Amino acid sequence: MLKKNIALYVTGGIAAYKSVILLRELIKLNLEVQVVMTSNATKFVTPLTFSTLSKKQVLFDYNLNSAGVDHVELAQWTDLAIIAPATANFIGKMANGIADDFASTSLMAIKNEKKYVFPAMNDEMLNNPVTQRNIQRLKDDNMQIFNSEYGFLAEGYKANGRMMEPQKIINTLFYQNNELSGKKILITAGGTREKIDPVRFIGNNSSGKMGYALADYANEQGADVTLISANSKLEKINGVTTIDVETSDELYNEISNNFANCDVLIMSAAVSDFKPQKYTDQKIKKDKNINSINIELEKTNDILKYFGTHKNNNQIVVGFAAETNDILKNAEKKLKEKNVDMLVLNDVSKKNIGFNSDDNKVTILFKNQDYVETEVMKKTEIAKVILEQLKKIS
Repeated sequence: MLKKNIALYVTGGIAAYKSVILLRELIKLNLEVQVVMTSNATKFVTPLTFSTLSKKQVLFDYNLNSAGVDHVELAQWTDLAIIAPATANFIGKMANGIADDFASTSLMAIKNEKKYVFPAMNDEMLNNPVTQRNIQRLKDDNMQIFNSEYGFLAEGYKANGRMMEPQKIINTLFYQNNELSGKKILITAGGTREKIDPVRFIGNNSSGKMGYALADYANEQGADVTLISANSKLEKINGVTTIDVETSDELYNEISNNFANCDVLIMSAAVSDFKPQKYTDQKIKKDKNINSINIELEKTNDILKYFGTHKNNNQIVVGFAAETNDILKNAEKKLKEKNVDMLVLNDVSKKNIGFNSDDNKVTILFKNQDYVETEVMKKTEIAKVILEQLKKIS
Protein backbone atom coordinates (compact mmCIF):
# COMPACT_ATOMS: atom_id res chain seq x y z
CA MET A 1 0.00 0.00 0.00
CA LEU A 2 1.42 3.37 -0.98
CA LYS A 3 -0.11 5.84 1.51
CA LYS A 4 -2.77 5.96 4.21
CA ASN A 5 -4.31 9.46 4.19
CA ILE A 6 -6.11 10.11 0.92
CA ALA A 7 -7.71 13.39 -0.17
CA LEU A 8 -10.26 12.67 -2.88
CA TYR A 9 -11.09 15.78 -4.91
CA VAL A 10 -14.38 15.58 -6.82
CA THR A 11 -15.02 18.29 -9.41
CA GLY A 12 -18.14 19.22 -11.34
CA GLY A 13 -18.61 16.67 -14.10
CA ILE A 14 -21.06 13.86 -14.78
CA ALA A 15 -18.29 11.37 -13.96
CA ALA A 16 -18.66 12.41 -10.30
CA TYR A 17 -20.87 9.33 -9.87
CA LYS A 18 -17.79 7.18 -10.46
CA SER A 19 -16.08 8.91 -7.56
CA VAL A 20 -18.64 7.36 -5.21
CA ILE A 21 -17.51 3.91 -6.39
CA LEU A 22 -13.86 4.98 -6.12
CA LEU A 23 -14.43 6.15 -2.55
CA ARG A 24 -16.00 2.81 -1.67
CA GLU A 25 -12.99 0.93 -3.06
CA LEU A 26 -10.57 3.17 -1.15
CA ILE A 27 -12.49 2.51 2.08
CA LYS A 28 -12.25 -1.23 1.43
CA LEU A 29 -8.46 -0.84 1.51
CA ASN A 30 -8.73 0.57 5.07
CA LEU A 31 -7.54 3.98 3.92
CA GLU A 32 -8.51 7.24 5.59
CA VAL A 33 -10.31 9.28 2.93
CA GLN A 34 -11.25 12.94 3.11
CA VAL A 35 -13.54 14.00 0.28
CA VAL A 36 -13.26 17.55 -1.06
CA MET A 37 -15.89 18.76 -3.52
CA THR A 38 -16.20 21.83 -5.68
CA SER A 39 -19.53 23.63 -5.51
CA ASN A 40 -20.36 22.40 -9.04
CA ALA A 41 -19.65 18.81 -8.00
CA THR A 42 -22.36 19.02 -5.33
CA LYS A 43 -24.90 19.56 -8.12
CA PHE A 44 -24.12 16.11 -9.53
CA VAL A 45 -23.76 14.06 -6.31
CA THR A 46 -24.80 15.22 -2.85
CA PRO A 47 -22.13 15.64 -0.16
CA LEU A 48 -24.29 13.39 2.05
CA THR A 49 -23.47 10.41 -0.18
CA PHE A 50 -19.73 10.88 0.27
CA SER A 51 -19.89 11.72 3.98
CA THR A 52 -22.00 8.62 4.67
CA LEU A 53 -19.43 6.37 3.00
CA SER A 54 -16.29 8.10 4.30
CA LYS A 55 -17.64 8.77 7.81
CA LYS A 56 -16.17 12.26 7.44
CA GLN A 57 -17.76 15.60 6.75
CA VAL A 58 -17.22 16.57 3.14
CA LEU A 59 -15.17 19.72 2.65
CA PHE A 60 -16.44 22.13 0.02
CA ASP A 61 -16.26 25.47 1.76
CA TYR A 62 -14.27 27.17 4.48
CA ASN A 63 -15.36 26.43 8.04
CA LEU A 64 -15.78 29.88 9.55
CA ASN A 65 -16.02 28.37 13.04
CA SER A 66 -12.69 26.59 12.79
CA ALA A 67 -9.81 27.84 14.91
CA GLY A 68 -7.27 26.42 12.45
CA VAL A 69 -6.34 27.01 8.83
CA ASP A 70 -8.38 24.25 7.23
CA HIS A 71 -6.87 24.17 3.77
CA VAL A 72 -3.31 24.04 5.10
CA GLU A 73 -4.18 21.42 7.73
CA LEU A 74 -5.71 19.24 5.02
CA ALA A 75 -2.57 19.60 2.89
CA GLN A 76 -0.34 18.60 5.79
CA TRP A 77 -2.57 15.59 6.55
CA THR A 78 -2.65 14.34 2.94
CA ASP A 79 -0.34 11.58 1.77
CA LEU A 80 -1.97 11.29 -1.65
CA ALA A 81 -4.39 13.59 -3.50
CA ILE A 82 -6.62 12.02 -6.14
CA ILE A 83 -8.47 14.42 -8.44
CA ALA A 84 -11.23 12.34 -10.02
CA PRO A 85 -12.95 13.50 -12.07
CA ALA A 86 -10.73 16.39 -13.11
CA THR A 87 -12.74 18.67 -15.39
CA ALA A 88 -11.26 20.97 -18.02
CA ASN A 89 -12.11 23.93 -15.80
CA PHE A 90 -10.36 22.53 -12.74
CA ILE A 91 -7.34 21.41 -14.77
CA GLY A 92 -7.15 24.97 -16.08
CA LYS A 93 -7.18 26.32 -12.53
CA MET A 94 -4.43 23.95 -11.43
CA ALA A 95 -2.27 24.71 -14.46
CA ASN A 96 -2.56 28.48 -14.05
CA GLY A 97 -2.32 28.79 -10.28
CA ILE A 98 -5.90 29.87 -9.66
CA ALA A 99 -7.06 29.31 -6.06
CA ASP A 100 -10.54 30.78 -5.70
CA ASP A 101 -12.38 28.17 -3.61
CA PHE A 102 -11.61 25.63 -0.90
CA ALA A 103 -10.80 22.80 -3.34
CA SER A 104 -8.33 24.74 -5.49
CA THR A 105 -6.77 26.51 -2.49
CA SER A 106 -6.22 23.37 -0.42
CA LEU A 107 -4.88 21.50 -3.44
CA MET A 108 -2.35 24.25 -4.11
CA ALA A 109 -0.95 23.68 -0.60
CA ILE A 110 -0.25 20.01 -1.40
CA LYS A 111 3.08 19.09 -2.97
CA ASN A 112 2.77 18.37 -6.69
CA GLU A 113 4.33 14.91 -6.51
CA LYS A 114 1.42 13.83 -4.29
CA LYS A 115 -1.20 14.78 -6.90
CA TYR A 116 -2.78 12.20 -9.23
CA VAL A 117 -5.11 13.66 -11.85
CA PHE A 118 -7.78 11.70 -13.75
CA PRO A 119 -9.34 13.87 -16.50
CA ALA A 120 -12.96 13.46 -17.60
CA MET A 121 -14.68 15.61 -20.20
CA ASN A 122 -16.15 15.71 -23.69
CA ASP A 123 -13.67 14.72 -26.40
CA GLU A 124 -13.86 18.13 -28.08
CA MET A 125 -12.92 19.80 -24.80
CA LEU A 126 -10.17 17.25 -24.20
CA ASN A 127 -8.67 17.81 -27.66
CA ASN A 128 -8.83 21.59 -27.41
CA PRO A 129 -5.27 22.97 -27.61
CA VAL A 130 -5.84 24.96 -24.43
CA THR A 131 -6.73 21.80 -22.48
CA GLN A 132 -3.80 19.90 -23.94
CA ARG A 133 -1.49 22.78 -23.05
CA ASN A 134 -2.82 22.81 -19.48
CA ILE A 135 -2.37 19.06 -19.14
CA GLN A 136 1.20 19.31 -20.37
CA ARG A 137 1.88 22.09 -17.89
CA LEU A 138 0.69 19.87 -15.03
CA LYS A 139 3.02 17.13 -16.22
CA ASP A 140 5.87 19.62 -16.42
CA ASP A 141 5.07 20.65 -12.85
CA ASN A 142 5.62 17.06 -11.68
CA MET A 143 1.99 15.98 -11.27
CA GLN A 144 0.84 12.53 -12.34
CA ILE A 145 -1.72 12.92 -15.16
CA PHE A 146 -3.47 9.80 -16.43
CA ASN A 147 -5.09 9.44 -19.82
CA SER A 148 -8.85 9.55 -20.02
CA GLU A 149 -10.46 6.52 -21.62
CA TYR A 150 -12.42 5.65 -24.74
CA GLY A 151 -16.07 4.88 -24.18
CA PHE A 152 -19.67 6.12 -24.06
CA LEU A 153 -19.85 9.81 -23.23
CA ALA A 154 -22.73 11.73 -21.69
CA GLU A 155 -23.39 13.30 -25.09
CA GLY A 156 -24.49 9.93 -26.41
CA TYR A 157 -21.57 8.75 -28.53
CA LYS A 158 -18.27 6.97 -28.00
CA ALA A 159 -14.96 8.83 -27.87
CA ASN A 160 -12.01 9.55 -25.62
CA GLY A 161 -12.81 11.53 -22.50
CA ARG A 162 -14.21 9.07 -19.96
CA MET A 163 -12.68 9.03 -16.52
CA MET A 164 -10.57 5.95 -15.85
CA GLU A 165 -12.68 3.23 -14.24
CA PRO A 166 -12.46 3.18 -10.41
CA GLN A 167 -11.03 -0.33 -10.16
CA LYS A 168 -8.30 0.52 -12.64
CA ILE A 169 -7.44 3.62 -10.60
CA ILE A 170 -7.13 1.40 -7.53
CA ASN A 171 -4.93 -1.10 -9.39
CA THR A 172 -2.75 1.66 -10.81
CA LEU A 173 -2.19 3.55 -7.56
CA PHE A 174 -2.19 0.87 -4.87
CA TYR A 175 -1.04 -2.39 -6.42
CA GLN A 176 2.44 -1.47 -7.56
CA ASN A 177 3.44 -5.05 -6.76
CA ASN A 178 1.23 -6.04 -9.66
CA GLU A 179 3.77 -6.53 -12.43
CA LEU A 180 1.36 -5.17 -15.06
CA SER A 181 0.47 -1.95 -13.26
CA GLY A 182 1.79 0.98 -15.30
CA LYS A 183 3.30 -1.27 -17.97
CA LYS A 184 2.86 -0.18 -21.56
CA ILE A 185 1.53 -3.24 -23.38
CA LEU A 186 1.05 -3.36 -27.15
CA ILE A 187 -1.32 -6.12 -28.33
CA THR A 188 -2.32 -7.17 -31.84
CA ALA A 189 -5.60 -8.92 -32.56
CA GLY A 190 -7.70 -10.21 -35.44
CA GLY A 191 -6.58 -11.34 -38.87
CA THR A 192 -4.93 -9.37 -41.66
CA ARG A 193 -6.34 -9.18 -45.17
CA GLU A 194 -4.19 -8.92 -48.31
CA LYS A 195 -6.06 -7.30 -51.19
CA ILE A 196 -6.35 -8.98 -54.58
CA ASP A 197 -8.72 -6.42 -56.08
CA PRO A 198 -11.25 -3.93 -54.61
CA VAL A 199 -13.61 -6.73 -53.48
CA ARG A 200 -11.38 -9.80 -52.88
CA PHE A 201 -8.63 -10.55 -50.43
CA ILE A 202 -6.55 -13.31 -48.87
CA GLY A 203 -7.49 -13.64 -45.21
CA ASN A 204 -8.17 -15.99 -42.34
CA ASN A 205 -10.86 -16.82 -39.80
CA SER A 206 -9.45 -14.99 -36.78
CA SER A 207 -12.15 -13.04 -34.90
CA GLY A 208 -9.78 -11.16 -32.61
CA LYS A 209 -11.43 -12.57 -29.47
CA MET A 210 -8.15 -13.73 -27.94
CA GLY A 211 -6.38 -10.42 -28.45
CA TYR A 212 -9.34 -8.46 -27.14
CA ALA A 213 -9.54 -10.68 -24.06
CA LEU A 214 -5.85 -10.06 -23.41
CA ALA A 215 -6.29 -6.31 -23.82
CA ASP A 216 -9.30 -6.27 -21.50
CA TYR A 217 -7.57 -8.15 -18.69
CA ALA A 218 -4.29 -6.21 -19.03
CA ASN A 219 -6.29 -2.97 -18.84
CA GLU A 220 -8.12 -4.24 -15.75
CA GLN A 221 -4.75 -5.01 -14.16
CA GLY A 222 -3.65 -1.39 -14.53
CA ALA A 223 -1.55 -1.64 -17.70
CA ASP A 224 -1.50 1.11 -20.32
CA VAL A 225 -2.81 -0.89 -23.28
CA THR A 226 -2.72 -0.15 -26.99
CA LEU A 227 -4.60 -2.64 -29.17
CA ILE A 228 -3.89 -2.88 -32.90
CA SER A 229 -6.98 -4.53 -34.31
CA ALA A 230 -7.00 -6.17 -37.74
CA ASN A 231 -10.47 -6.50 -39.23
CA SER A 232 -12.25 -7.39 -36.01
CA LYS A 233 -15.91 -6.52 -35.44
CA LEU A 234 -15.63 -6.72 -31.66
CA GLU A 235 -16.68 -3.84 -29.42
CA LYS A 236 -13.89 -1.45 -28.46
CA ILE A 237 -12.75 -1.71 -24.84
CA ASN A 238 -13.13 1.21 -22.45
CA GLY A 239 -9.70 2.44 -21.42
CA VAL A 240 -7.83 0.75 -24.26
CA THR A 241 -6.41 2.77 -27.16
CA THR A 242 -7.49 0.92 -30.30
CA ILE A 243 -5.90 1.31 -33.74
CA ASP A 244 -7.69 -0.32 -36.68
CA VAL A 245 -5.65 -1.83 -39.52
CA GLU A 246 -6.39 -4.07 -42.48
CA THR A 247 -3.23 -5.42 -44.10
CA SER A 248 -0.02 -6.93 -42.74
CA ASP A 249 1.90 -3.87 -43.95
CA GLU A 250 -0.43 -1.58 -41.99
CA LEU A 251 -0.03 -3.81 -38.94
CA TYR A 252 3.76 -3.67 -39.25
CA ASN A 253 3.73 0.11 -39.58
CA GLU A 254 1.53 0.64 -36.51
CA ILE A 255 3.66 -1.70 -34.41
CA SER A 256 6.73 0.21 -35.57
CA ASN A 257 5.11 3.48 -34.49
CA ASN A 258 4.44 2.17 -30.98
CA PHE A 259 7.12 -0.44 -30.30
CA ALA A 260 9.88 1.78 -28.93
CA ASN A 261 7.63 2.99 -26.10
CA CYS A 262 6.18 -0.37 -25.07
CA ASP A 263 7.35 -2.76 -22.39
CA VAL A 264 5.58 -5.79 -23.86
CA LEU A 265 4.44 -6.71 -27.38
CA ILE A 266 1.86 -9.51 -27.61
CA MET A 267 1.41 -10.65 -31.20
CA SER A 268 -1.90 -12.51 -31.08
CA ALA A 269 -3.08 -11.34 -34.52
CA ALA A 270 -3.16 -13.94 -37.29
CA VAL A 271 -0.90 -12.40 -39.93
CA SER A 272 -1.01 -13.49 -43.57
CA ASP A 273 2.16 -15.24 -44.69
CA PHE A 274 1.66 -14.26 -48.33
CA LYS A 275 0.16 -11.39 -50.32
CA PRO A 276 -0.52 -10.86 -54.03
CA GLN A 277 2.49 -9.51 -55.89
CA LYS A 278 0.21 -7.21 -57.83
CA TYR A 279 -2.98 -5.47 -56.77
CA THR A 280 -5.62 -5.04 -59.46
CA ASP A 281 -7.45 -1.76 -58.98
CA GLN A 282 -10.48 -2.96 -60.93
CA LYS A 283 -12.59 -5.97 -60.01
CA ILE A 284 -11.35 -9.09 -61.78
CA LYS A 285 -14.26 -10.19 -63.99
CA LYS A 286 -15.34 -13.75 -64.57
CA ASP A 287 -14.72 -14.55 -68.22
CA LYS A 288 -16.65 -17.48 -69.69
CA ASN A 289 -13.65 -18.29 -71.86
CA ILE A 290 -11.26 -18.55 -68.90
CA ASN A 291 -11.51 -21.55 -66.55
CA SER A 292 -8.68 -20.59 -64.20
CA ILE A 293 -6.67 -17.64 -63.03
CA ASN A 294 -3.18 -17.43 -61.58
CA ILE A 295 -2.37 -15.03 -58.76
CA GLU A 296 1.32 -14.66 -58.00
CA LEU A 297 2.04 -14.42 -54.29
CA GLU A 298 4.99 -13.09 -52.34
CA LYS A 299 5.96 -13.35 -48.69
CA THR A 300 4.79 -10.71 -46.26
CA ASN A 301 7.11 -9.23 -43.65
CA ASP A 302 7.93 -11.65 -40.83
CA ILE A 303 6.64 -9.21 -38.22
CA LEU A 304 7.13 -11.43 -35.19
CA LYS A 305 10.73 -12.27 -36.12
CA TYR A 306 11.58 -8.65 -36.85
CA PHE A 307 10.44 -7.35 -33.49
CA GLY A 308 11.68 -10.44 -31.67
CA THR A 309 15.18 -9.74 -32.95
CA HIS A 310 14.98 -5.95 -32.54
CA LYS A 311 13.71 -5.76 -28.95
CA ASN A 312 15.93 -4.28 -26.29
CA ASN A 313 16.93 -6.03 -23.08
CA ASN A 314 14.00 -4.54 -21.17
CA GLN A 315 11.31 -5.50 -23.67
CA ILE A 316 9.32 -8.73 -23.83
CA VAL A 317 7.82 -10.13 -27.03
CA VAL A 318 5.09 -12.77 -26.89
CA GLY A 319 4.22 -14.67 -30.06
CA PHE A 320 1.32 -16.90 -31.09
CA ALA A 321 1.54 -20.01 -33.25
CA ALA A 322 -1.40 -21.65 -35.03
CA GLU A 323 -0.43 -25.21 -35.96
CA THR A 324 -2.20 -28.26 -37.41
CA ASN A 325 0.48 -30.95 -37.24
CA ASP A 326 3.67 -31.66 -35.26
CA ILE A 327 2.42 -28.78 -33.20
CA LEU A 328 4.88 -28.88 -30.29
CA LYS A 329 7.90 -29.43 -32.53
CA ASN A 330 6.89 -26.58 -34.83
CA ALA A 331 6.16 -24.29 -31.89
CA GLU A 332 9.55 -24.96 -30.28
CA LYS A 333 11.21 -24.16 -33.59
CA LYS A 334 9.26 -20.92 -33.90
CA LEU A 335 10.09 -19.91 -30.33
CA LYS A 336 13.79 -20.13 -31.13
CA GLU A 337 13.77 -18.72 -34.66
CA LYS A 338 11.62 -15.70 -33.82
CA ASN A 339 13.62 -14.95 -30.64
CA VAL A 340 10.46 -14.42 -28.57
CA ASP A 341 10.31 -14.73 -24.80
CA MET A 342 7.03 -16.63 -24.72
CA LEU A 343 4.99 -18.44 -27.36
CA VAL A 344 1.31 -19.37 -27.15
CA LEU A 345 0.51 -22.45 -29.21
CA ASN A 346 -2.94 -23.07 -30.70
CA ASP A 347 -3.87 -26.40 -32.22
CA VAL A 348 -6.21 -25.09 -34.93
CA SER A 349 -6.95 -28.56 -36.25
CA LYS A 350 -9.36 -29.17 -33.38
CA LYS A 351 -13.01 -28.33 -33.90
CA ASN A 352 -15.07 -25.91 -31.79
CA ILE A 353 -12.05 -24.18 -30.25
CA GLY A 354 -9.57 -21.60 -31.52
CA PHE A 355 -10.50 -19.38 -34.45
CA ASN A 356 -13.91 -17.70 -34.12
CA SER A 357 -14.73 -19.67 -30.97
CA ASP A 358 -15.22 -18.35 -27.44
CA ASP A 359 -13.19 -21.30 -26.17
CA ASN A 360 -9.60 -22.37 -26.61
CA LYS A 361 -6.89 -24.65 -25.31
CA VAL A 362 -3.29 -23.48 -25.49
CA THR A 363 0.23 -24.53 -24.65
CA ILE A 364 2.55 -21.77 -23.45
CA LEU A 365 6.23 -22.22 -24.23
CA PHE A 366 9.18 -20.35 -22.72
CA LYS A 367 12.86 -20.02 -23.47
CA ASN A 368 14.24 -21.49 -20.27
CA GLN A 369 11.46 -23.36 -18.51
CA ASP A 370 8.90 -26.11 -19.01
CA TYR A 371 5.79 -25.34 -21.01
CA VAL A 372 2.37 -24.78 -19.44
CA GLU A 373 -0.73 -26.41 -20.92
CA THR A 374 -4.29 -25.30 -20.23
CA GLU A 375 -7.57 -27.16 -20.36
CA VAL A 376 -10.32 -26.09 -22.74
CA MET A 377 -11.70 -22.88 -21.28
CA LYS A 378 -13.11 -19.50 -22.23
CA LYS A 379 -10.69 -17.17 -23.98
CA THR A 380 -11.26 -14.65 -21.22
CA GLU A 381 -9.81 -17.21 -18.80
CA ILE A 382 -7.02 -18.16 -21.22
CA ALA A 383 -6.07 -14.48 -21.32
CA LYS A 384 -5.65 -14.47 -17.53
CA VAL A 385 -3.43 -17.55 -17.67
CA ILE A 386 -1.25 -16.00 -20.38
CA LEU A 387 -0.84 -12.70 -18.55
CA GLU A 388 -0.19 -14.37 -15.21
CA GLN A 389 2.61 -16.33 -16.91
CA LEU A 390 3.86 -13.09 -18.43
CA LYS A 391 4.15 -11.57 -14.96
CA LYS A 392 6.55 -14.34 -13.98
CA ILE A 393 9.04 -13.44 -16.72
CA SER A 394 8.58 -9.64 -16.57
